[in-house]
Amino acid sequence: MEATVLPTFPSNDSYITGDVEKDGQNEANNLWRRMTIVSMVIYSLAFLLGIIGNGLVIIITGFCMKKTVNTVLFLNLAIADFIFTFFLPLSIAQAALKFHWPFGRAMCKINNALAYLNLYASVYLLMVISMDRCISVRCPVWAQNHRTPQRAGFVALGVWTLALVLCSPNLHFRDTMPHPGKKGMIVCFNNYGHPAVNLLRHHAVVISRFIFGFVIPFSVIVACYGAIALRLRRDHLAQSSKPFKVITAVITAFFICWFPYHVFSFLELKYSGHAEMRLLLAVGIPLTSSLAFINSCLNPILYVFMGHDFKEKLRRSLLSVFEDAFAEESGHSTAQTKTRSSIELESHDK
Repeated sequence: MEATVLPTFPSNDSYITGDVEKDGQNEANNLWRRMTIVSMVIYSLAFLLGIIGNGLVIIITGFCMKKTVNTVLFLNLAIADFIFTFFLPLSIAQAALKFHWPFGRAMCKINNALAYLNLYASVYLLMVISMDRCISVRCPVWAQNHRTPQRAGFVALGVWTLALVLCSPNLHFRDTMPHPGKKGMIVCFNNYGHPAVNLLRHHAVVISRFIFGFVIPFSVIVACYGAIALRLRRDHLAQSSKPFKVITAVITAFFICWFPYHVFSFLELKYSGHAEMRLLLAVGIPLTSSLAFINSCLNPILYVFMGHDFKEKLRRSLLSVFEDAFAEESGHSTAQTKTRSSIELESHDK
């Protein structure tokens, strides 16, 4: 038997090691390879939907909608998702090359760090949005006097700074090395250093990511929405819950997409050396990693189907694009455009 290293997807913390039978006869490794194909398909869909969807959200919230606290926060959320999905082709190429990493050590670090930057930025922006909603419901007078887009921008900057700090271990520990069993193959993995501290550092990274990336922000989110529900029930404002549908859907999607990933991170940490768990990990790790990546393209879909204002702005923006694309270059059409613009300005002033 030959000792082999099986590198995991960029979002996972470690690589699985074990005794692998010659030519990949081991059932877990064969299953892992089949799951790799499934993951590549999911990655590709996430890339296409994420780039298009988040790009539209960035354009519309950044340039077509009035700047408000909500649009500032959702714009930053879309930017986080867009940056992450923009680099997904690197992960797709890595999987297609059977986890050979030809892009160099720097991109190995950056690609992995961006996955966690997206995780922390997304969940803390959702936490801030929930806190903002709670304050608006519980303290409406204070919120009316102090909620401004400028302050929302400073809060978003603070979230980005915190996310960069929290994802810094991924920049530090991510590394490349030649595959021990395949000549010319380079793997991108987490190098936790000397074996004496390897396991301790691995535990620290997984536990801290679960606490700071899930437990703390979701505890605050649940507390905020609990306080909102109590106020709505007490004041009999059931109809006021409609504006919260999009936020609730975004948070639910984040929970469904990321919680299984954290669960399998702990399972991998504890059972990666157990032969009886290799099949479960071979299926679960690629699937939960792919599910986590899908979250980056779900948010814009939720905006489009659930947000009335966003749908209206999207419809008008796309209609304007097609009108400009198919308009004839003539004096008549130019005059019509000017007349229409004048009418729109007059109606806006009124």
